[in-house]
Amino acid sequence: MNYKQIVLYLFLSFSTFQGYSQPAEKQQIENEYAKREVMIPMRDGTKLYTAIYEPRTKQQRHPILMFRTPYGSGPYGKQFTGTLKSELRHYTAKNYIIVWQDVRGRYMSEGEYENMRPVVLARGEKTNDVTDAYDTADWLVKHTHNNGCIGVTGSSYLGYYALTAALCKHPSIKAVCPQAPIGDWFMGDDVHHNGALMLTDSFRFLWEFGRYRSNPSPVVPPSKPYYFTDEYSFFLRMGTISDLLKLQTDSLPFWNAMLEHPDYDKWWQLRNPLKQYEKIDIPVMVVGGLFDAEDAYGTWNSYKALARRRQAAPLYLLMGPWEHGGWLGGNGNRLGEISFGSEDLNDRFRTLQQRFFDYYLNHEGVMDLPPVTMFFTGENCWRTFAKLPAEKVEITPIYLHARGVLGFDEPAETSSYTQYVSDPAHPVPYTNAIGRHRNASYMTEDQRFALRRNDVIAFVTQPLEHSLTLCGAVGVNLSTSISTTDADFVVKLIDVFPDDIDSKQAGYQMLVRGDIMRGRYRNSFSKPEAFIPNEIDRVAFPLADIAHTFLKGHRIMVQIQSSWFPLADRNPQQFINIYHCTKGDFVKSSVKIYHEGTHASKLMLPVLR
Repeated sequence: MNYKQIVLYLFLSFSTFQGYSQPAEKQQIENEYAKREVMIPMRDGTKLYTAIYEPRTKQQRHPILMFRTPYGSGPYGKQFTGTLKSELRHYTAKNYIIVWQDVRGRYMSEGEYENMRPVVLARGEKTNDVTDAYDTADWLVKHTHNNGCIGVTGSSYLGYYALTAALCKHPSIKAVCPQAPIGDWFMGDDVHHNGALMLTDSFRFLWEFGRYRSNPSPVVPPSKPYYFTDEYSFFLRMGTISDLLKLQTDSLPFWNAMLEHPDYDKWWQLRNPLKQYEKIDIPVMVVGGLFDAEDAYGTWNSYKALARRRQAAPLYLLMGPWEHGGWLGGNGNRLGEISFGSEDLNDRFRTLQQRFFDYYLNHEGVMDLPPVTMFFTGENCWRTFAKLPAEKVEITPIYLHARGVLGFDEPAETSSYTQYVSDPAHPVPYTNAIGRHRNASYMTEDQRFALRRNDVIAFVTQPLEHSLTLCGAVGVNLSTSISTTDADFVVKLIDVFPDDIDSKQAGYQMLVRGDIMRGRYRNSFSKPEAFIPNEIDRVAFPLADIAHTFLKGHRIMVQIQSSWFPLADRNPQQFINIYHCTKGDFVKSSVKIYHEGTHASKLMLPVLR
């Protein structure tokens, strides 16, 4: 997540509110609740700061709702968090015990912090995020007036901590609701996508978040801005990843460590918790956004890992048309220029999460939630399913053809390709906007700006005679040759609105899903391979799941390019270590995308019949 999203999330969820909007509300919550700040000891002696908001009434025992966070559990001291009367007002009305904890090594907790700490204990290690969750739960059930039921929730990094809490298997942790949980920082999410560094997001996030701290503290000193111009100009002028190291006035341990691991080696694999989620045996509700620019990968793949669990346990999925954290605050029914109707979509999140926790923690209600609830953009409506992949989904190829045609018939040409030249000195921007920070709305942005470039190629269908609904992951399968030994491949699936609609969106080319693949990893992310120049090869990779209806009269477009800057770092287009290359290593590459009978390029669409 980038710094802007962190600030927004902290404002929504963990800010130090100087007071409630109404003095009466402030007095009411302080009359009903008592706050304790404790240092809970872990098994290795490290103590973690924990703020406990407990109902004063002792007429009954109460469920516990816990947040484990690296972003600070403030306000510290006697002051109450404003979330008790905002996001958590349903739970305080029902006398839940609310717990915030600074994870190991962050803010007021002792110990050393580690990004994406491996969830499996290595030889000689005694503690990790899993054991910390267990020790915390064990202390809470012994030292609060609780009913023996703990739920864990939170968004982004907090979603990851919710799932690691579920892995600890403490008998009192009964249910978790991870929202946009981080999954794998090499394969997807905030830091890399398919091996390509997500440059502007990862550097900004680690610049703000990834610093050493010497002692526990209620505040983190702000870091100095590292540029004042727009992000495209700044990163282009910096030149290489190595040049960014010159900006560091103090150490960024995770950033520096990952630069020594350019491939998906054991270091990265240990930081992938997804396979471990198959061991979780309690109810889970996964929440995420279809247009989450940070953790769509983690959301979908956490759900898929949970769906493969050996021991069946209740599993629910809620996916709305949200950006990262977009289900918190507001009504969540717009992103950029695209409207998703007039409904308060965030009320769906609040209602379903409340029913989930009330049932499993407070023994209220009937658990009749559908296993899968998803919002389909285009038609702008909710649909429910018994499972995913949906039973009525048919994987249907759509083929690239000569002269920019996209269609469901296989190409008949014997020799056909479209060619462009990728020049790292003039990379394709990922957005038409000029700004300092990545805007979440690029996920639905009008892509007509990209077609002004001669290094972006496009293929488009005729207007659809019937609406076409897609539900699931989109597969990309390209036949290609390049004139160098490496290149990236950016593929975008686009909904082209009709030209004749009476709207500002006439001809709008809405990005539905796009992603990047670093070509050297086409056969293995652990063992990269150089391309043989001018020899036809195949590059295949998945785009994250979508839920979208291309309406009748709309057209489907596919755009292909080899840079997406500075969302992703530039590939020098030579088979060298990108993290340690020089400015002189960047070269042009001639890229051919084939659309002929023996070398057809296609997308595999999950068509919902």
